[in-house]
Amino acid sequence: MKIKQLKTKFLFISLVSLAVLLTSCGGGSADKQAQGGSGKSLIGAGSTFTYPLYSKMFHVYHQANAVKVNYQSIGSGAGIKQLQNKTIDFGASDAPMSDEEMKKSPGAIVHIPTCLGAVVVTYHLPGNPVLKFTPEVLAGIFLGEITHWNDPKITALNPDAKLPSLPISVVHRSDGSGTTYIFADYLSKVSPQWTKGPGRGKSLNWPVGLGSKGNEGVSGLIKQTPGSIGYVEFAYAFQNKMPVASIKNKAGNFIAPSLTSTSAAANVDHMPADLRVSITNTDAPDGYPISSFSYVLLYKNQSYDNRSEAQAKATVDLIAWMIQAGQQYSEPLQYGKLPESVVKSALTILKTVVYNNKPLL
Repeated sequence: MKIKQLKTKFLFISLVSLAVLLTSCGGGSADKQAQGGSGKSLIGAGSTFTYPLYSKMFHVYHQANAVKVNYQSIGSGAGIKQLQNKTIDFGASDAPMSDEEMKKSPGAIVHIPTCLGAVVVTYHLPGNPVLKFTPEVLAGIFLGEITHWNDPKITALNPDAKLPSLPISVVHRSDGSGTTYIFADYLSKVSPQWTKGPGRGKSLNWPVGLGSKGNEGVSGLIKQTPGSIGYVEFAYAFQNKMPVASIKNKAGNFIAPSLTSTSAAANVDHMPADLRVSITNTDAPDGYPISSFSYVLLYKNQSYDNRSEAQAKATVDLIAWMIQAGQQYSEPLQYGKLPESVVKSALTILKTVVYNNKPLL
């Protein structure tokens, strides 16, 4: 009986000790959260468009600065919502926030361009021919008006391609997406019918097609579906060795997506001070017409919700590095580097970001 009592007493003491240990660990975590973070770990979320580039940048930055960045590739729309909910340090979007989104946010948000990217039209056809599209034909396909690959409107533009009588299967994003916004923004500028509907936005009511989540999902679905066509960020098509179409630009030239043609599209005469700008359907004769800046987003006033100055400073320092030293990783991954004039403007904006009215850069 005494042995049994001793065992019971020992078990009780062990359980109490374990509870104290767990409570102590939990309390430490809570204290860290109350302090707003040490600045050694940051969370970002949004754009899948820039995920390949950001993965490289954040790995290099962690090696050099011991700051770990947990980036969630969940789409621009979801990234903006998480920033508005103040659950992340920075958001990422391939399209500038709308005036309505800015008004719904609990504080002023600044836009910092990090790179230039191209949204490409890719497809799955026998032999993977290199195709050309005019804005009218492209809009017709995604509106569901052109339904077969051997339609005369397509074959007239591509007389040397052996186009089958396959039905066209449109593939589009199912999630809120900056990639969708760029593509729809372009079609809204070149097609009056598209402007009436679906129009522009990060999420659309598509007239035809299958939806998939993220650039990864769209790329995968196209590769699995003969006769399909869709839009993805250039890096995804390049990495997956998928064919991309040349698009007729405003000057009347058929332009293939490339680093050179994407950068050319950014030759905008009048850049707004807040850098919220659309460069689709560029006037540049050698510019690819479905190009865009991609942005990171953060609150101008970083002293919110018990956020520490160290966490705020680490966020700003990371972004400053991305638009300066980090630019060397853009072109190897098929993203356009920021023009020097844009870097200068972006740094000017970053210098307005404050903690308790104190500049962080």
